[in-house]
This record gives sequence, C-alpha cells and structure tokens, in this order.
Amino acid sequence: MKTDYLISNKYKIPGWILLITGIIAGVFLIASGLESNLLQVKVFALYNGDSLFSDNEGFFKIIENSIIDEIITLFIIIGGLLVGFSKEKVEDEFIYKLRKDSLVWAIVFNYMVLIIMTIFIYDFTFFNVMVYNMFTPLLFFIVRFNFLKSKA
Repeated sequence: MKTDYLISNKYKIPGWILLITGIIAGVFLIASGLESNLLQVKVFALYNGDSLFSDNEGFFKIIENSIIDEIITLFIIIGGLLVGFSKEKVEDEFIYKLRKDSLVWAIVFNYMVLIIMTIFIYDFTFFNVMVYNMFTPLLFFIVRFNFLKSKA
C-alpha cells in the first residue's frame, strides 16, 4: 500500500514529546491568564495592528513581543503532525482504513462542535474558541485514531 504522505515511524516519539509539552504549557499559560512577558524579544511582524494610536502600526515592522505563546503553538502543531502522520510499525490496509476513517470523523466532529460554538458563544469568547479550533481537528484525529487502534 502506498502512503506517500506519511513520515518515518522514528518521528512519533519526538512528536509525542512536543505535543504533550505543548499541551501542558498551553494549559498552564491559559490558567495563568494568557499574559506572559516571558521570552520578550524583538520579532519581525508581517502586520502589526496593536492599537489605533500606535506609531508602530503597519506592514513589515520590527516589534517587541513575548514569543512564549508562539513557541507553545508550534510545539502543539508540529508535535501533532508528527504523531498523526508518522507511520505505524506495521502500516497495513487496516491501519490505513483506521487512519482515513479517523481523519474524516475528526473533521466532521470538529465542524459539528464549531457549529454549536458559533450558535451559543459570542464576542471575545468566540475568538478564543476560534484560536483553540486551530488545534482541535488534529487532536480529535490523534485521539480517535489511537482509540480505534487500541480497540483493534
């Protein structure tokens, strides 16, 4: 069976390390109030629209920013991709079917949850839902795939 989109199995453990570290750090950051001055550095911004009265508003700016939330985001996304799209030790037709079914289920389930959130969540809280939603399809897929794999 041809699975060109999968990467080597050796990336699964580093993926789990990145994913779990990112999730724990993300939960800690959220629980602490989402404001952190940790790792405050100058960064290149494609667009900075921090405030209406800022002199530093516009495209292609160097700004000072805490990059801890960006690092956590990258850990979760890269770790999730490594875990979700690393080959299994035995990659057969059954695993392929579980992977495909889990991916379809995760996308459908994610959008059902997003529809419910769109109907019942408003204002800035909805923005938070949309931020978290960039992680949920991948996380739903990983959870579903590993659940089905463990049941088999």
